[in-house]
Amino acid sequence: MNAFTLLKADHKKVAGILEKIDETTERGVKTREELFTQLKTELDIHTRIEETIFYPALKDADETRDITLEAFEEHKVVKTLLGELESLGKDKEEWTAKFTVLKENIEHHVEEEEGEMFPKARKVLGEDGAETLGTRMEKAKGEQKAAAAS
Repeated sequence: MNAFTLLKADHKKVAGILEKIDETTERGVKTREELFTQLKTELDIHTRIEETIFYPALKDADETRDITLEAFEEHKVVKTLLGELESLGKDKEEWTAKFTVLKENIEHHVEEEEGEMFPKARKVLGEDGAETLGTRMEKAKGEQKAAAAS
């Protein structure tokens, strides 16, 4: 599988979960908890494969170095927000506000990856490199999902 196809599919899945959470209210605690757990699992796996496989393949190339370093930092912000959201009551207005910030951060990150990083990365990796990385990422994702399920 092509690395870009895999990552875009993840982005789409996460966007769907974000939208579902966004439609909830402070009264929908159980729904929020279930969706948030799903979101966190997806993001944990996604960020791990990006940080261990995709980004390392890009960070040493001149064209992709700066945007890759920025992406690592954006992941740190998202992880911090996820941790804070996890510890807050899902029925709190503060949770809703913090979730909005998380959603905006993720949307910005995805927009930058797909709009700026991916075109540069295609040049750096080439078609064969994108396929090889995609295969490695797909395998790692499967292993992580299996580990999370057990």
